[in-house]
Amino acid sequence: MATPELKPGERIDQLYSQDVQIIQSPEVFAFSLDAVLLADFAKLPPRQSSQTVDLCAGNGAVGLFMSHKTRGKIAEVEIQPRLADMARRSVQLNQLTDQLTVYEGDLAQVNQWIPKDSADVVTCNPPYFADLPASQKNPNQYLAIARHEITTDLATVVATTSGLLKMNGKAYFVHRPDRLFQLLDLMAAHRLAPKRIRLVHPKPQKEANMVLVEAIKDGKPGGLRFLAPLTVYDHQGTYTPEVKALLYGKD
Repeated sequence: MATPELKPGERIDQLYSQDVQIIQSPEVFAFSLDAVLLADFAKLPPRQSSQTVDLCAGNGAVGLFMSHKTRGKIAEVEIQPRLADMARRSVQLNQLTDQLTVYEGDLAQVNQWIPKDSADVVTCNPPYFADLPASQKNPNQYLAIARHEITTDLATVVATTSGLLKMNGKAYFVHRPDRLFQLLDLMAAHRLAPKRIRLVHPKPQKEANMVLVEAIKDGKPGGLRFLAPLTVYDHQGTYTPEVKALLYGKD
């Protein structure tokens, strides 16, 4: 299949650990480590009949990085037309059009494409920052929408996730630790029982700056596990073996 045409400012990057190529643009959107960590953290049913949905898909990174885990379908939902277009062209680039579908629109309207109670797994790397009047936003509108709750908010993300999931379906989120309790409260209000939490630290002895959360819809109460924390860089500023393997593959 021919390489899709690149638009000005775009480049093709690669996640070497999975031989996945992805169209990126520093002026529009480029995936970061949180997408790689979320895709790794999520557990997908391998069966061909399964349905996974990635909300706030951006340029499609999480869905692409999960595609090797399942023979089932993966739907990606992204509100920004330019990012959705990048995601579609990356799906074509990796010859995954039979498995991945990109829907352009508001995730709150997702049921126009994907029925309620039909997904086995929902993943989301949502905007991290609340849209407060005093909050400073990136002047680049693409990046501002990706990072701030301008077009959606955490309550909508969690409600939409729960609505998509089948009973006992699994949800996976990556967020900031300072919003963990808000996330857990919203999950409790929408029938999502937390089961696994993992904190991510940028360096040794540094506070966590990311948290990964797994939940089960209508799951039994209790049984929450806090996994061993993940540290991104060692004291010398190089990737730790686990993160290096996620990015470049095992030696």
